[in-house]
Amino acid sequence: DNNTVVPLDMAAKLDETAIFLIAQKWGEIDYPPPFGRDAYPEEALIRDMDGRTGASLKLTILNERGRVWTMVAGGGASVVYADTVADYGWGHELANYGEYSGAPSTEETFVYAKTLLSLMLRSKHPEGKFLIIGGGIANFTDVAATFTGLIQAFQHYAEEIK
Repeated sequence: DNNTVVPLDMAAKLDETAIFLIAQKWGEIDYPPPFGRDAYPEEALIRDMDGRTGASLKLTILNERGRVWTMVAGGGASVVYADTVADYGWGHELANYGEYSGAPSTEETFVYAKTLLSLMLRSKHPEGKFLIIGGGIANFTDVAATFTGLIQAFQHYAEEIK
């Protein structure tokens, strides 16, 4: 039949944000690394956790020796915090971009915070480092549960922080 259309080439883009909902249908997919580099093991850990929960857990290392680290609840808030750090002239010291939201459990928050603190404490800086903890409106997140996880992470690294 001369009226048949036959595709000769095709391209598709998949959004890994939906992997939690559709992973069983899609199967194992290797997404390209962000920023054209291999993921840090810590980024891979958080990405793996993100894929197994209904919460949102994101972590990208921008400057592993940076002085300004953020732990921000909420995707929109995380952008505002990162932009504000840059607006105040500290963008070159911004160590990470990430967020946790969507009602992560105490354990998920503990692992996220512990991972972030381990990265932050990996190298010292003579003028010190900063950890900015913040967020926006907690629509349905149990703030007590997330802060319990955060406190547990601080207790875990109490000696190194001193």
